[in-house]
Amino acid sequence: MRHITIFFFIFLSFFSGKAVAQHDFCAARNISFREGEHLTFKVFYHMGFIWIHAGNADFTTTLEDVHDHKSYHIVGEGKTASSYEWFYKVKDRYETFINAETLAPDRFIRNVQEGSTRIFQDVTFDHEKKQAISKGKAYAITKCTQDVLSAIYFARNIDYNKFNIGDKIPFNMFLDDKLYSLYIKYMGKEVIETKMGKFRAIKIVPLLIQGTIFDGGEKMVIWVSDDNNHLPLRVESPILVGSIAVDLVEYSNLRNPFGACISKN
Repeated sequence: MRHITIFFFIFLSFFSGKAVAQHDFCAARNISFREGEHLTFKVFYHMGFIWIHAGNADFTTTLEDVHDHKSYHIVGEGKTASSYEWFYKVKDRYETFINAETLAPDRFIRNVQEGSTRIFQDVTFDHEKKQAISKGKAYAITKCTQDVLSAIYFARNIDYNKFNIGDKIPFNMFLDDKLYSLYIKYMGKEVIETKMGKFRAIKIVPLLIQGTIFDGGEKMVIWVSDDNNHLPLRVESPILVGSIAVDLVEYSNLRNPFGACISKN
């Protein structure tokens, strides 16, 4: 059960298909989320024929003043389901402050408690100097570098209608004091049914970072709502033992009408 809930926060930590220029990813503007949005997900672990409710994740968005501009303060919190805390307790909190105009991260905070493991990271981004400062040390980054949480919200603003099936949308992410060159592959559109209902969805496959509970490569599949919200509806991935599914189960204060919903359970 280790890292089952933390998995959701790295699902966008992302070879076939045409690569799309990096500057296209940098040109996104926010049309998908707003202050006050709240998303709730359930994490399920699958082994054999059994699906187990393993954990929960919540994402909240507020708007705050950061230096001379407005920033979206996004908090992602994940924890194991109460019935499994006796076995392995997870309580993770991820925060990002995203410049409301450029969608570039100003700061990233990771506060992880998993069993006896404690991890705390506080990263400040200086995009003019192309640096990320972590533990007093400056690391070189590139234009439009994201953190693990800001990347999720940045990717929600990609216009997937511009791409053909198999196209790859590259971007850079700073994680654990390293810069990764990653991408999202567009896989078309389809109708899916989740714990919440039936939806029109956009299917994407991220390039995963090697070294987590996942193998590197394109084994994870993500479905986001086929409307301007681009809500993550379902995430599926094999892990070292069994597989995981994550479903959106509640939402509030969306920026746009939920036009992808066909029917709700």
